[in-house]
Amino acid sequence: MNDHDRDDRHERRLPLAGARQEQALTTRQLEERRLIHRHESVRTHADAFRELRTRLIALAGGPQGESRNFVTLVAPVRHGCGGSYVARNLAAAFAFDDTKQALLIDCDATHPAQGDALQVSAERGGLIDYLENDALSLDDVVYPTGVPRLKLIPAGRIRETPGESFSAFRMRAMIDSLRAHQGNRHLILDGSPVQGSPDARILSDLADLVVLVVGYGQVGTEAIDKAVASFPPEKFAGVVFNRRP
Repeated sequence: MNDHDRDDRHERRLPLAGARQEQALTTRQLEERRLIHRHESVRTHADAFRELRTRLIALAGGPQGESRNFVTLVAPVRHGCGGSYVARNLAAAFAFDDTKQALLIDCDATHPAQGDALQVSAERGGLIDYLENDALSLDDVVYPTGVPRLKLIPAGRIRETPGESFSAFRMRAMIDSLRAHQGNRHLILDGSPVQGSPDARILSDLADLVVLVVGYGQVGTEAIDKAVASFPPEKFAGVVFNRRP
């Protein structure tokens, strides 16, 4: 590949910001993917995620919360708390706003969920593939979801111990690049469970805010307190008690 080809490839990468058009999902397809939408049938859930979005914006920004984009880590206390469900719908809530873009990044390389949930076939690979293969570009691993203004980076290949990849320079450079190239893009990291792994704590170094997900009735107070203590206090946004796995 010559320098001219590299330049062309870089220019083709720019539509990552969300300029590409895609077929929007129907209401039935959204519900199959367990995604909130604008219709009355899921109004309670949609309003809850809108409220969470509003609170995060207020925490991250100025008086109106509109001063900058930010990165939110959504991490469950343990597997089965529904962290991926919360992360997916928080991203959808950001995408509701016509002035915002949302990028959901599946960082749970041990139990990846978002590709299957959103019915995205990651034929070019995902996050772990990108971090381990310099030949892949960001554009290669960002996929449309059928939800306007919402893109997905799936986890890609399964890794039992992905923490080293998350702490590598390429991961931080990826996050910085995604933030810098579009000022209205909000990044949602679907993180690994806090219990049993350092991965969520490692990912919190890349995030501006952390949301802890607790399965309603599944986790005791002591476990919640211990999970909260895993994150920097200045980044901790709060706890979501989730009834849905």
